[in-house]
Amino acid sequence: MLLARLDDGPEIFHTLQGEGVSAGLPAVFIRSALCNLHCRWCDTDHTWNFEGTPWPHDKDADPAYRKHRKADVTLEMPAAAIVARVAAYPCRRVVLTGGEPLLQQDGWLAVIAGLRALDPAYRFEVETNGTKRPTPEFRAAVDQFNVSPKLANSGMEERLRTAPDVLADLASEPKAWFKFVARDEADLAEIAAFATRFAIVPERVLVMPEGRTSADLDRHALAIASGCIARGWRFCDRLHVRLWGDRRGV
Repeated sequence: MLLARLDDGPEIFHTLQGEGVSAGLPAVFIRSALCNLHCRWCDTDHTWNFEGTPWPHDKDADPAYRKHRKADVTLEMPAAAIVARVAAYPCRRVVLTGGEPLLQQDGWLAVIAGLRALDPAYRFEVETNGTKRPTPEFRAAVDQFNVSPKLANSGMEERLRTAPDVLADLASEPKAWFKFVARDEADLAEIAAFATRFAIVPERVLVMPEGRTSADLDRHALAIASGCIARGWRFCDRLHVRLWGDRRGV
């Protein structure tokens, strides 16, 4: 499998789930490399914004920011080695994240099978952008899908960030929750139209403020909180940003 690389090895770490319906629960994160999207505000741009790619990013405004050398931020790792590293942590909740994890479903199935062979109590969450359909085998193996469709604020055309058939399928999946990044009422209106289009019930909609700092979160949280209340959506903060800021491996 192709994973994101930290200075001391693969981006596999024990922390708290910072987003979504499981926020606050201890979990082991495994971050895969590669993504089929390129959101302008992405906080894991090291998984896709490689040298030679044409996509813009908000960090371009920072004179010190550079696109990533792929060999420096990715590494190949066999499923057995991933299993051994994850099993060393005293935690049975695992979050498969990225990038876009569903680009490597066969590899994940090997990891899931390896860990459950050690302990059937392992539970697996998957963070996905909702553009790739899970295979029947992958769907059966995963306990929770955290689906994060991208809005116009991602900077991408709708034809790139939205796969209607996949989203309609996931909307009917009891394991799926839908979380969105929002800044203002215009974003909330777009989420409402999205939820109506794909028949996503309010109880399955979670909305997070956009931001890579607590100050950004505070500003956007106030702008979207009342809209969440009015529509019956769950407001979801970004706990990892509050605790550790814009850092990797936490």
